[in-house]
Amino acid sequence: MSDETLKRAVKNYRRRLSRRGMARFEVLALGTDRHLIRSLAKKLAANGPDAARIREAVRRSVTETKRGGILAALRRSPLVGADLNFARPIPASRKVEL
Repeated sequence: MSDETLKRAVKNYRRRLSRRGMARFEVLALGTDRHLIRSLAKKLAANGPDAARIREAVRRSVTETKRGGILAALRRSPLVGADLNFARPIPASRKVEL
């Protein structure tokens, strides 16, 4: 195959994908996750009944960075209301030999 023929074939393939609402892209991941990512991509590309549920679950797990998240976690702590005293006595200055 010549370079021109190959370029035309790739262009036609991408055009057909685009008509179907699909896009081809590359992802960097661990080799051990290859099967997982490919099966996830196939499920999402099929756009079946599970696709919306999978999209929402992935979106929630990836974008759970809300403002005040640390404060909310501290408020859920079992030590809330334990009346802990973190004050410590401040001793008089000590002599240091140089």
